[in-house]
Amino acid sequence: MKAAPLGKIYKNGEMIVRQGDEGNCMYVVQTGKVEVIKEERDQQISLGVLGKGEFFGEMALFERESRSATVLAQGEARILTIDKRTLLRRIQEDPTLAFQLLEKLSQRIRELNAKLIRATTR
Repeated sequence: MKAAPLGKIYKNGEMIVRQGDEGNCMYVVQTGKVEVIKEERDQQISLGVLGKGEFFGEMALFERESRSATVLAQGEARILTIDKRTLLRRIQEDPTLAFQLLEKLSQRIRELNAKLIRATTR
């Protein structure tokens, strides 16, 4: 007997997290895509699109701040929710997971730095 897939299915345009809300978990895109949007002075700025295997909302596990962006499903997307306890347990089981998280976070910082440089040198 095959186990039911994990995660929740979101429909196109459905909100997964809202900027400003309290967060206590992170998310992994299992199928489909999501768009990360920053709401700033009545404008919506797209920060990017994430696909299968990518994660978001991790900052809520590391700091006690509200959500820094809104995330919407682009098309149908299956999203897995991971709380802090589950993440820490998985890292104990497989320490390379922590390295993979740090690697992705470092990549995001590098990309943001490049965007900042482009924006300030125009």
